[in-house]
Amino acid sequence: MSLDDAAKTAVEQCMALQSDESCAVITDDKRWDIGKALYDAASEITDDVVIARYPVGNQHGEEPPEPVAAAMAGADVFLAPTTKSLSHTRARGKANEAGTRAATLPGITEEVMVTGLSADYETIDQHCQDVLAQVEGAQEIRVTTDMGTDITFEPGDREWYDDTGLCHDPGDFTNLPAGEVFVSPENVNGRYVVDGTMRPHGLLEDGQTLEFEVEDGYVTEISDDEIRSQVETAAEEVGQDAYNLAELGIGTNVAVTELVGSVLLDEKAGGTVHIAIGDDAGIGGDTDAPLHLDGIIRDPTVYADGEEVELPRP
Repeated sequence: MSLDDAAKTAVEQCMALQSDESCAVITDDKRWDIGKALYDAASEITDDVVIARYPVGNQHGEEPPEPVAAAMAGADVFLAPTTKSLSHTRARGKANEAGTRAATLPGITEEVMVTGLSADYETIDQHCQDVLAQVEGAQEIRVTTDMGTDITFEPGDREWYDDTGLCHDPGDFTNLPAGEVFVSPENVNGRYVVDGTMRPHGLLEDGQTLEFEVEDGYVTEISDDEIRSQVETAAEEVGQDAYNLAELGIGTNVAVTELVGSVLLDEKAGGTVHIAIGDDAGIGGDTDAPLHLDGIIRDPTVYADGEEVELPRP
């Protein structure tokens, strides 16, 4: 598959762009080639397509410039291959509320796009439904690994979501490449050990781990100095909310056969889970924070009310 092929999958299968719809491609100076490929693919379907390019943002979750936000909310469909994530921004949320179908592609590279969009997204959708059927309604989700993870999530009344990559109805939102089932839990306790991918480190080396202690829904200990510094900086702005345990996600994209160091792709890998710190306002929670740090965990065992969950694996 080429970059152009991947762009067509995104526009045609994932977004189902129609000839009578408008489309905005939102990109930045470092992701122009990918933005242009998506623009070209959309242009083959509709004449009502624009591309908006702006300088790379300072951090993930930073609000885009106002003209860019207006383009997002004014289109029937927008796709956003950007260096810094727009997923957890109010601009993205307002666009969805206005009925825009939206796909963010934060930190996307050509390699990640071609790998992650080589999947059949109808199959990914089925894997998501299979996982949802096992976890929805459970009072406790427990995750363990041989590396030392043992952590329990209480979803409470929070809704489970699936990111299937199929974004066909007004107001739908997806993260491409896609393939996960996730929840923002009401309470969390335990310990988790990241041995896959996490910013700012990327793909961890063999034997390298990042360890986190969680009590009553907040991270209380972080083993890594760089990650701790990021959270402490955010805490200067929002206090304890920066330490919020924001998300449990289960990967369902079986086309991702190995981790490559991209959170965008690796968190979707079948047979993994990811746990995030910080903002959850865009995924069913109530915490606004200027960061959302995902850590990918390899080879987990997941239990829903004591029953082992069958995870999709490559």
